[in-house]
Amino acid sequence: MLRITPPEESDQSDRKELTRENDFYSEERPSASVLILISGIALILALGALAWIFFLQNRLDSVESKLHDAQEQNLQEAAQQAEIRRDLQAATDAFGAKVGITQRQIEARAAEILKQQQAANNRMAARMSQQEANTRKQVNGVSAAVSHVQTDVASTKQELANTEQQLHAAIGDLGLQSGLIAKNGQELEYLKHRGDRNYLEFTLRKGQPPLAISTIKLQLRKSDKKHARYTLNIFSDDKKIEKKNRDIDEPLQFYSGKPPMLFEVVVNQVNKNEISGYLSTPKNAPQPVVL
Repeated sequence: MLRITPPEESDQSDRKELTRENDFYSEERPSASVLILISGIALILALGALAWIFFLQNRLDSVESKLHDAQEQNLQEAAQQAEIRRDLQAATDAFGAKVGITQRQIEARAAEILKQQQAANNRMAARMSQQEANTRKQVNGVSAAVSHVQTDVASTKQELANTEQQLHAAIGDLGLQSGLIAKNGQELEYLKHRGDRNYLEFTLRKGQPPLAISTIKLQLRKSDKKHARYTLNIFSDDKKIEKKNRDIDEPLQFYSGKPPMLFEVVVNQVNKNEISGYLSTPKNAPQPVVL
């Protein structure tokens, strides 16, 4: 059945249709803005890509240039190394030839040295044999000398024993026991070697000034050769001591020094106007002052 639309409904329908068209066109306008934005972004990205490509191209050109330079440098170094190897090979060949000559020289020199060493050993053996023979002679001579010395030592010991037997103790003119008295030079040497006391020899002549011996002085006053007697003065500690008409080998005793120590004078020979003997002092007696 055909339905007839009233005019009001027709107007309403037209208004609704017009509203829908306006809404459609209003939706179309925002979509175009988005497209423009996207197109701008794409353009910017394209420009950036072109700039990056340009940068990469420049970078690639620089790398290729450096690579080319490195290749050329490698070629130069390879050529230099080849030259060095050739020089080294030539030097090695020359050195090998020289070593061969040197080796022969070394062998010849070694043989010569061995020959010289053998000759030196032979000379050394002969010299050692001669020295050994000389040493045996010297040893034999030394042995003979030692035997002779031993004989002399034994003889000396016997003489010392005889000398000691001949020595005797005596009483001094002060009544004190004296030590051993020497009557001659041999006995005096024995006493000196004993080391018990100091022994100083002297010779006095009549008319001479006092003779300084150790820390004292002695002066001969007179001598009687016939009766082997004499008189002398002893100067000690600023005092004069007269020993009158004394016998040969008689110990003349007196004290001297501070503290006082016993000194002895023994006269072994009495001649005309001259006497000889010795002064005996303790080991710790003061020594004379030498100016």
